[in-house]
Amino acid sequence: MANFHLHYRLFPVAAFFLLLSFPLSFSHSQYGDGETDQDSPISRFQRYLRIKTAHPDPDYASAVAFLSSQALEIGLNTRILEFVPGKPLLLVTWYGSNPSLPSILLNSHMDSVPAEPSKWLHPPFSAVRTSDGRIFARGSQDDKCIAIQYLEAIRNLKSRNFIPVRTIHISYVPDEEIGGFDGAAKFVLSQEFKELNVGFMMDEGQASPGDEFRVFYADRSPWGLIIKAKGTPGHGSRMYDNSAIENLMKSVEIVSRFRESQFEIVKAGEAANSEVISVNPVFVNAGIPSPTGFVMNMQPSEAEAGFDLRLPPTADPDAIRRRIAEEWAPARRNMTFQIIEKGPIRDYLGGPLMTMTNGSNPWWSVFRTAISEAGGKLSKPEILATTTDARFMRQLRIPVLGFSPMINTPILLHDHNEFLRDSVFLRGIKVYESLISALSSFQKDVSSQ
Repeated sequence: MANFHLHYRLFPVAAFFLLLSFPLSFSHSQYGDGETDQDSPISRFQRYLRIKTAHPDPDYASAVAFLSSQALEIGLNTRILEFVPGKPLLLVTWYGSNPSLPSILLNSHMDSVPAEPSKWLHPPFSAVRTSDGRIFARGSQDDKCIAIQYLEAIRNLKSRNFIPVRTIHISYVPDEEIGGFDGAAKFVLSQEFKELNVGFMMDEGQASPGDEFRVFYADRSPWGLIIKAKGTPGHGSRMYDNSAIENLMKSVEIVSRFRESQFEIVKAGEAANSEVISVNPVFVNAGIPSPTGFVMNMQPSEAEAGFDLRLPPTADPDAIRRRIAEEWAPARRNMTFQIIEKGPIRDYLGGPLMTMTNGSNPWWSVFRTAISEAGGKLSKPEILATTTDARFMRQLRIPVLGFSPMINTPILLHDHNEFLRDSVFLRGIKVYESLISALSSFQKDVSSQ
């Protein structure tokens, strides 16, 4: 195990002074919405949204202080783990009546991507609630909603004197939006994580424009690919074989044909976008700079292009590596390449990073039944086209489902004017009440499966 810098402490002492200065109330005039009750699920959601945890300078300290205060208010235990200085991870725990059973872990990341205020209808960190119930804020869908919904669901369950059989943990992690390497990746390697004895985990999902909840059993794995070409430089008027740019252009054409073959499968309706290998060009770097742009009468000796690849868990990474080496960037054309793997590709036994959604996974039946009992319908389980922290847990073969209870909602993560309707948020709390009570009451020991 890596020798991480670790802080372990109870929250109240650590964050007392933060709480003294934290803005726990906001005026109606300042934010322009009709929410005046500062002790409601909606107002608590808004208060969390107003904490600016966007990169490149996320305010994790205020986020941890606020979330900890909410957890302590409803009688939950809190710990702060810090594997990298300045990047805290908050762990919230509701102990079950049978702690020997594997626990339930609910995960949410505290950070968000940046926002361009000039492109928004309302300031992206104001959490304005409009007359039709839309709450505008960066992170409203991705994924501060589930962070508060977890706590609100537990608040309601505790008010009804519900006692979980399995222990329930909530992990609020840093840096998911930039890869999770200083957050969830280090967390799963820690002794603290091992001691949680996690049997099942839920992480973020995505909004559904329709009336069925979406659920995700896998993520695609991201690769960065840089292809470099070399060739003999020469005068711009000469025509000769194997110049750097000519070789790079051949590679781009071959990659483009592969991309089109994958895209045709999607357009024909034979597979979803997340079920194929996507490859998209993201940069080209060539030419000899001059004070006015580029030297136009000289062919350069080097050229390179970068691509974003996304591999579904069903793809063979070794086969893709061979394709790159033999077709996309062959050495015989003076080509070299670099693959930047952004996280795990396979689990620790060499299997795909995916969770079964059939009878072989008893958690799936519990999850599906709980959604139905909450009055919801599930769409066909999907592979998430993007990437989440769930991959680090799946690497340990922990069953993980990605789920965010947002239906009849446009997909606006990372977009301008990200919002979530108050009615959708409130219904999501009820869905989590059903899920948390069902999952934590499931008494079969499946730790060996």
